[in-house]
Amino acid sequence: MGKKGILLVNLGTPDSPSTADVRKYLDEFLMDGRVLDVNPILRTILVKGVIVPFRGPKSAKIYKKLWTDEGSPLLIYGKRVHYEIQKKLGDDYMVELAMRYQSPSIPDALERLKQAKVDSIKVVPLFPQYASASTGSVHDKVMEIVKDWQAIPDISFINSFYDHPGMIDVFAANGKKYLSEGWDHILFSFHGLPQRHMKKVDVSGVHCLKVKDCCKTITENNKFCYTAQCNRTAQLIAEKLNITEDKYTICYQSRLGRDPWVQPYTSEILKVLADKGAKKLLVFCPAFVADCLETTIEVSDEYFEEFEKMGGEKVQLVESLNDDPAWIDALEDIILNK
Repeated sequence: MGKKGILLVNLGTPDSPSTADVRKYLDEFLMDGRVLDVNPILRTILVKGVIVPFRGPKSAKIYKKLWTDEGSPLLIYGKRVHYEIQKKLGDDYMVELAMRYQSPSIPDALERLKQAKVDSIKVVPLFPQYASASTGSVHDKVMEIVKDWQAIPDISFINSFYDHPGMIDVFAANGKKYLSEGWDHILFSFHGLPQRHMKKVDVSGVHCLKVKDCCKTITENNKFCYTAQCNRTAQLIAEKLNITEDKYTICYQSRLGRDPWVQPYTSEILKVLADKGAKKLLVFCPAFVADCLETTIEVSDEYFEEFEKMGGEKVQLVESLNDDPAWIDALEDIILNK
């Protein structure tokens, strides 16, 4: 019998912080119809004619702040996790790491698994909560590639792991280190998505944004809803740390464009809290398994600067899962038992 293939996939990163590489990354990312789900012609005009040319140089400056001597943190942690998971699973498994956008690429990783003649492939998108623009896009890309194979091995996909006890434990342990400092409020800041993405997932057409507190609990109608899963992740971390509901807020960052995105927006919550006299905030970002631009720069730098201008004094980011040994253990359990 051959080996079992495991494909770990994260979102992606430019090959370098140069403007050319950042533009290349943004082009591939935003041309994905699951990310920018508008008419293809309009998407092409917006991405290639407006967003990439003008946003590229600005984003490159931000990536230069993020970059380390080893490269992009997202890729650095990805390689470490890849190595540790391969070591834990042993010789019966072949683990490959890929990025949905740029390199290492999904086509190259799948080709290596194909050439190794693995008996099966389990696709593990490294996004705790399901969204069409992230997990769904990974599944879509894998299916697009393997449909042309003459011999297709058994393939399975992990949808989400938003409530996995091991993952919750790591986020809680990371947060526990800061709790004794005394915070005015705690934020669970997740990556944002357009509201239209949420509505498309609601196949019933009668739940999303139509039922009061539609995302507060997981139900049959919203079990694949990104924001419902985000809510549950935050609730479980809060319960683990004995943080009462009045002490934390679930919010969403990284809004882009004029269309309404899932709310409340993190930037607006900062103002609300500052107006109430809050000075010190602790921020979890449980949509990310590794620290990246959205955590290290957006939260630690940009939101801190905004909050400071409003009269705040401190915004402390709780580090992500990164290459924590307990996260490696949790990921092994997700791979073997989900």
